[in-house]
Amino acid sequence: MNLLKKIAPVFLITLTVFLQSCSGCDNENPTAKVTNLGTDEVSVQVKTSGGNTENINNITPNSSSATTSYAPGEITYTVVLKSGQELVETVTVNHCEDYTITVNSEDAIVITSTPRD
Repeated sequence: MNLLKKIAPVFLITLTVFLQSCSGCDNENPTAKVTNLGTDEVSVQVKTSGGNTENINNITPNSSSATTSYAPGEITYTVVLKSGQELVETVTVNHCEDYTITVNSEDAIVITSTPRD
Protein backbone atom coordinates (compact mmCIF):
# COMPACT_ATOMS: atom_id res chain seq x y z
CA MET A 1 0.00 0.00 0.00
CA ASN A 2 2.86 2.34 0.82
CA LEU A 3 4.43 1.64 -2.57
CA LEU A 4 1.13 2.45 -4.31
CA LYS A 5 0.97 5.83 -2.56
CA LYS A 6 4.46 6.65 -3.85
CA ILE A 7 3.90 5.44 -7.41
CA ALA A 8 0.42 6.91 -7.99
CA PRO A 9 1.49 10.61 -8.06
CA VAL A 10 4.39 9.85 -10.40
CA PHE A 11 2.09 7.90 -12.68
CA LEU A 12 -0.51 10.70 -12.72
CA ILE A 13 2.10 13.37 -13.48
CA THR A 14 3.56 11.26 -16.29
CA LEU A 15 0.11 10.63 -17.75
CA THR A 16 -0.78 14.33 -17.62
CA VAL A 17 2.45 15.37 -19.37
CA PHE A 18 1.94 12.70 -22.02
CA LEU A 19 -1.64 13.74 -22.74
CA GLN A 20 -0.71 17.42 -22.98
CA SER A 21 2.10 16.70 -25.41
CA CYS A 22 -0.28 14.76 -27.68
CA SER A 23 -2.67 17.65 -28.11
CA GLY A 24 -2.03 20.84 -30.00
CA CYS A 25 -0.25 21.95 -33.07
CA ASP A 26 3.31 20.94 -33.84
CA ASN A 27 4.73 23.83 -35.93
CA GLU A 28 2.12 23.36 -38.65
CA ASN A 29 1.81 26.06 -41.30
CA PRO A 30 -0.84 28.70 -40.75
CA THR A 31 -4.08 28.53 -42.71
CA ALA A 32 -6.13 31.34 -44.18
CA LYS A 33 -9.50 31.83 -45.79
CA VAL A 34 -11.18 34.90 -47.23
CA THR A 35 -14.71 35.84 -46.20
CA ASN A 36 -16.49 38.44 -48.30
CA LEU A 37 -19.12 40.37 -46.35
CA GLY A 38 -18.68 43.35 -48.62
CA THR A 39 -20.83 44.79 -51.36
CA ASP A 40 -18.78 43.64 -54.35
CA GLU A 41 -17.13 40.48 -55.66
CA VAL A 42 -13.47 40.31 -54.63
CA SER A 43 -10.27 38.62 -55.73
CA VAL A 44 -7.27 38.31 -53.43
CA GLN A 45 -3.57 38.07 -54.23
CA VAL A 46 -1.53 36.50 -51.46
CA LYS A 47 2.20 37.24 -51.51
CA THR A 48 4.47 35.47 -49.02
CA SER A 49 7.78 36.74 -47.67
CA GLY A 50 9.44 34.06 -49.82
CA GLY A 51 8.03 35.73 -52.95
CA ASN A 52 5.42 33.09 -53.75
CA THR A 53 2.09 34.43 -54.98
CA GLU A 54 -1.30 32.76 -54.94
CA ASN A 55 -4.56 34.17 -56.28
CA ILE A 56 -8.01 33.51 -54.85
CA ASN A 57 -10.47 34.77 -57.42
CA ASN A 58 -14.14 35.70 -57.65
CA ILE A 59 -15.36 35.49 -54.06
CA THR A 60 -18.93 36.69 -54.22
CA PRO A 61 -20.55 38.74 -51.43
CA ASN A 62 -21.65 36.68 -48.41
CA SER A 63 -19.39 33.74 -49.23
CA SER A 64 -15.96 32.40 -48.24
CA SER A 65 -13.03 30.88 -50.07
CA ALA A 66 -11.59 27.48 -49.36
CA THR A 67 -9.00 27.34 -46.60
CA THR A 68 -5.41 27.35 -47.83
CA SER A 69 -2.07 26.96 -46.11
CA TYR A 70 0.93 29.26 -46.36
CA ALA A 71 4.43 29.30 -44.95
CA PRO A 72 4.68 31.46 -41.83
CA GLY A 73 6.17 34.94 -42.11
CA GLU A 74 5.16 38.25 -43.58
CA ILE A 75 2.16 37.99 -45.90
CA THR A 76 0.75 40.77 -48.09
CA TYR A 77 -2.92 40.46 -48.98
CA THR A 78 -4.07 42.57 -51.92
CA VAL A 79 -7.85 42.53 -52.19
CA VAL A 80 -9.26 43.81 -55.48
CA LEU A 81 -12.95 44.63 -55.61
CA LYS A 82 -14.75 44.09 -58.89
CA SER A 83 -15.14 47.89 -59.07
CA GLY A 84 -11.32 48.12 -59.27
CA GLN A 85 -10.67 49.39 -55.74
CA GLU A 86 -7.59 47.81 -54.11
CA LEU A 87 -7.15 47.13 -50.41
CA VAL A 88 -3.72 46.07 -49.12
CA GLU A 89 -2.86 44.63 -45.73
CA THR A 90 0.47 43.15 -44.58
CA VAL A 91 0.58 40.86 -41.55
CA THR A 92 3.01 38.44 -39.97
CA VAL A 93 1.46 34.98 -39.73
CA ASN A 94 2.66 32.36 -37.29
CA HIS A 95 2.75 28.59 -37.04
CA CYS A 96 -0.36 26.97 -35.60
CA GLU A 97 -2.73 29.86 -36.35
CA ASP A 98 -5.86 29.94 -38.50
CA TYR A 99 -6.48 33.32 -40.13
CA THR A 100 -9.66 34.76 -41.59
CA ILE A 101 -9.30 37.70 -43.96
CA THR A 102 -12.68 39.40 -43.98
CA VAL A 103 -13.84 42.11 -46.35
CA ASN A 104 -16.48 43.76 -44.16
CA SER A 105 -19.69 45.56 -45.13
CA GLU A 106 -17.73 48.81 -45.54
CA ASP A 107 -15.31 47.10 -47.96
CA ALA A 108 -12.43 47.24 -45.47
CA ILE A 109 -10.08 44.38 -44.54
CA VAL A 110 -10.33 42.84 -41.07
CA ILE A 111 -7.89 40.04 -40.21
CA THR A 112 -8.49 37.74 -37.26
CA SER A 113 -6.54 34.74 -36.04
CA THR A 114 -7.41 31.73 -33.95
CA PRO A 115 -4.70 29.59 -32.35
CA ARG A 116 -4.88 25.87 -33.09
CA ASP A 117 -4.74 23.55 -30.08
